[in-house]
Amino acid sequence: MTKMLDFEIDKKNCSRCGQCVADCPARIISMPVDGYPYMPIEKEGRCYKCQHCLAICPTGSVSILGFDPADSSCLACGYPEPDKLETLIKGRRSVRRYKDENLDPALFQKLLDVAWHAPTGVNSRQVLFTVLDSKEKVAQLRDEVMAGLGKLIKEQALPKKMESYANFVKIWEEHNIDIIFRGAPHLVIASAPMTVPTPEPDCLIALSYFELFAQANGVGTLWNGLAKWAINDLLPETRHLLGIPDDHLIGYSMVFGYPDVHFTRTVQHYPALIHRAL
Repeated sequence: MTKMLDFEIDKKNCSRCGQCVADCPARIISMPVDGYPYMPIEKEGRCYKCQHCLAICPTGSVSILGFDPADSSCLACGYPEPDKLETLIKGRRSVRRYKDENLDPALFQKLLDVAWHAPTGVNSRQVLFTVLDSKEKVAQLRDEVMAGLGKLIKEQALPKKMESYANFVKIWEEHNIDIIFRGAPHLVIASAPMTVPTPEPDCLIALSYFELFAQANGVGTLWNGLAKWAINDLLPETRHLLGIPDDHLIGYSMVFGYPDVHFTRTVQHYPALIHRAL
């Protein structure tokens, strides 16, 4: 039997504190008296691959899955101040006006890399980000969608409660105003295999992380149900155009880019709806 996880202990630095043993959700790390933590090969298949062991080790002595703890960020003093995080959460806005320019490619990639750290059910980590990384690609998709919607309109094939798309197409054709994609230079669609435990929540959580990190970097975002329904429900052939796997559930879509609008303050809401049970 070959080792799959590469669970390794740096015995020179390991303090044998037992934290990796105590915090392992699968309870598959053992440590004999006067020994060092180890993971029996026969138990490796039960590993969640959560890396709690790597994260909790105070001396950076645990590596797993080929990841070196030295390449991880130190959490001490690394979190944002609570009041700044509160302002970010309260201050995020849906952006519907964008500058006519692409994001810096390095920033574009970093947004996706960070958002992919979002939690998933049973740590399945199967969320797929399908992205359009330039305004030209979004324009191409917009033209495909508008043409497809135009055909549905002519055939009177728009489903009930989706007749508003006829107005969106009319506004586009007569005024060159894009209600569906909002003229944004970029689009991300989060999908996940329908076989994972929680495909839709995984996608929504990932996009929530994406949005907050994007807005912290000066990038505007918009949760885009209009694009999702057009692509997934009205024009399913668009899924194939975008290369979204047939066995994937589309959780949601989001357009984003440098905003062409500036908000100056948070809004105010009535108190949270809270039910204290039992």
